Amino acid sequence: MCTSIIEIARAEGMAKRGDQWFPLSQTVVAYDHARHAPLGDVITLDFVNGELGAGARAGVELTLETAKELRAALDRAIAAADYEEAEVRGKGAVPRLVRAA
Repeated sequence: MCTSIIEIARAEGMAKRGDQWFPLSQTVVAYDHARHAPLGDVITLDFVNGELGAGARAGVELTLETAKELRAALDRAIAAADYEEAEVRGKGAVPRLVRAA
């Protein structure tokens, strides 16, 4: 049964497919049956630029546990980057503890 869980977010960055890089316009996050991984339901991340056609897509299928670990790693990296940006720009950041999941 399809879950119909889909979230779409604007994206600014680059993705690589094969040996070519392309600019991103959006990220699609979904929870549904795996299409390629030999797994059951997965979190799918699609990094796309619809204006460049179907070839401008980089997709990933992750187990739910792996997606949770990725989210925790992103939270830690973002917190560290926010602190670094504040320090570099002289805003006097106060460090925050981000716990691993």
